[in-house]
Amino acid sequence: MRLSLRFVLPLAITLAAIAYAVIPLVDRFTLQWFVRDLDIRTALIANTIQDPLQEFVREGSRGKVLRFFDRIMQDERLFAVGFCDLSRKMIYKTAVFPASITCAGDDGEAVVSESRLVNLQRGPIHVAMHRVESEGTAYGYLILVHDMSFVQRRSDDTKKYIFYLFAAIGAIVSLVTVVIAEISWRGWVAGLKAVIRGEAFGRGDMKVHLRELRPVARDLQALIRDLESERRARDESQINWSADTLRAILRNDLKGEEVLIVSNREPYIHMRRNERIEVQRPASGLVTALEPVMRACSGTWIAHGSGNADRETADSTDHVMVPPERPAYRIRRVWLSKEEEAGYYYGFSNSGLWPLCHIAHTRPIFRTSDWNAYVTVNRRFADTVVREAKTADPIVLVQDYHFALLPRMIRERLPEATVISFWHIPWPNAEAFGICPWREAIIDGILGSSILGFHTQFHCNNFIDAVDHYVEARIDRETYTISYGGDQTAVRRYPISIEWPLNSKTMQKPLGECRADVRKRNGLAADTAIGIGVDRLDYTKGILERFLAVERFLELEPEWIGKFVFVQIAAPSRSSIDEYQNYDARVRALARRINDKFSNKHHEPILLKIEHYDPDEVYEYYRAAELCFVSSLHDGMNLVAKEFVATRDDERGVLVLSQFTGASRELPEALIVNPYNVDQCAGALKAALSMPPAEQRDRMRSMRGLIQEFNVYRWAGRMLLDAGQMRMRSRLFARADRGRKPVPLRSV
Repeated sequence: MRLSLRFVLPLAITLAAIAYAVIPLVDRFTLQWFVRDLDIRTALIANTIQDPLQEFVREGSRGKVLRFFDRIMQDERLFAVGFCDLSRKMIYKTAVFPASITCAGDDGEAVVSESRLVNLQRGPIHVAMHRVESEGTAYGYLILVHDMSFVQRRSDDTKKYIFYLFAAIGAIVSLVTVVIAEISWRGWVAGLKAVIRGEAFGRGDMKVHLRELRPVARDLQALIRDLESERRARDESQINWSADTLRAILRNDLKGEEVLIVSNREPYIHMRRNERIEVQRPASGLVTALEPVMRACSGTWIAHGSGNADRETADSTDHVMVPPERPAYRIRRVWLSKEEEAGYYYGFSNSGLWPLCHIAHTRPIFRTSDWNAYVTVNRRFADTVVREAKTADPIVLVQDYHFALLPRMIRERLPEATVISFWHIPWPNAEAFGICPWREAIIDGILGSSILGFHTQFHCNNFIDAVDHYVEARIDRETYTISYGGDQTAVRRYPISIEWPLNSKTMQKPLGECRADVRKRNGLAADTAIGIGVDRLDYTKGILERFLAVERFLELEPEWIGKFVFVQIAAPSRSSIDEYQNYDARVRALARRINDKFSNKHHEPILLKIEHYDPDEVYEYYRAAELCFVSSLHDGMNLVAKEFVATRDDERGVLVLSQFTGASRELPEALIVNPYNVDQCAGALKAALSMPPAEQRDRMRSMRGLIQEFNVYRWAGRMLLDAGQMRMRSRLFARADRGRKPVPLRSV
């Protein structure tokens, strides 16, 4: 062995030195070749588009020019386009055109060179300027900016191939060297016999050494994972998350991969009112969070078509483009019969899973007929996903508890798809989940996901405990991954959030006007303090407990009678379920009793509005109120709390927040209460109404900063980045596996 090392070590050092010298040279030549190709490419583009561009510029139509530029930018490498007049003043540019690129040189007069490379924070770009002429007369300069990130990717591939080449050469030469040394040491005859018998390779003791190296390999893999996590955390903190960021992720990290969203509730519902069709946006936290994401991704949203005018507004393939005012993506509607909807939605989903997962002291109801409908509808949605998928490996975002079986069904039909399931409601502890008669089937369905997301780490832990209790799976609690049935599922915490800034015309309305209009509309005096609650009419939202807290507050602080009004907006929900009908009646009865107890000539203390409100109307109430009270008895996240904070650009107002919401873990500056403790909640109402403006500002500023940074685009972006990383690894492993196919040994 010592004799072999005398040959192998100098050889390895020499090859490493050669590789070290060659790689920078290859990098430089590769960059020069790509720059030359881009110069030719930009010249061709400029010559091709100068005639139509001249017409648009001559017309002076900014919209036509920008739309023309957008069509040019369909190319994934063309990053931005700009146009300058003869005085080198930028007059047209696309939205992502770098601010540091101008038409003039450093001295402000000389025109920049025909092409150059510029390093931005996002990476290198290629900038080319071309003089645009018509019949010998110049009328401006066209600037084409190409994304050079692909050069880095190809450079990395080149380095990898060079490394493999030198490694292969080193391995072959080392192998030959070892064979020669072995033959020389033991003699020609003995060495030849050893080679023929295979004793020089694959000895039993060598296998032992390889096994001993496995712990080292595992430690290195763990170190790499830690370094990747640290790098990702650092990179995420520097990203300004927006719709453009999501588009960039799809373009760069996912290379334009197909994105499908599946949910029960659709983001736009068409309802016929007499002869007119109205478009409604449902009161749903899921829709609030995902709708801006879909606008950014321009994909397909698959959902149940529940509106009475949905069929007549959809096309022949059951699609409709939305939003109506500015279409950005399409909905694919799935039709269900009344019996299927009753069993799948009102039955198993909302009479069984909903109360099971929300520990709100309502008994879950499980019926075999409901389960059969649930399976049928999940299978129908799986068929729709397969039909809608344009590729064999789409990214499918499955939303919520209505589709626990869907991930496995998609995996069976599209094995290369990346399925991201997000469970928007809490996951109960393992003992409580065991109540469900079909618990193993539900877990099996969910574990068809590539990535499974929850709002909080507590819910992640509960799910893993349930898997541990009820199915045979291998659980890695260090990396939070589950291996089941040959597939691996990563369980992750993704706290959902809202769009920032809010896309609402109400945010353009002065806050003083909002206050005045809300009070005038409800017949309230200008100095009346308002509390606001916004929920679906659901027993998990703690509306009864909220009203009892208002009652207790007025009992303890009678000077606020006639000066404080609590407005409760409650969108009707699942009214065909008995429990919801009973809850509706109890809420109305309690509001009447409290109003009878404290009403005076000015107004009643509780204004109960059980009807649908558009987001713009709700935002106006948020901006007009002194406080918002969220008293959920159990909630996944609760986006009402975040919406209230996002609307308060005056940095005033107080959020009273239940400790049983996921939002309470992110917004500790709110007044956190136990909704079952009526006296504590009453005290929080008093503290909110008497809080000094400076303290309100400090609390609100901190909460707004968090929501701005951790907005819905970051929520979706983190899932998509994780999906992209998972897809990249699976493809690398697949290539590696193909490269490691065993070569059959031939006996001698």
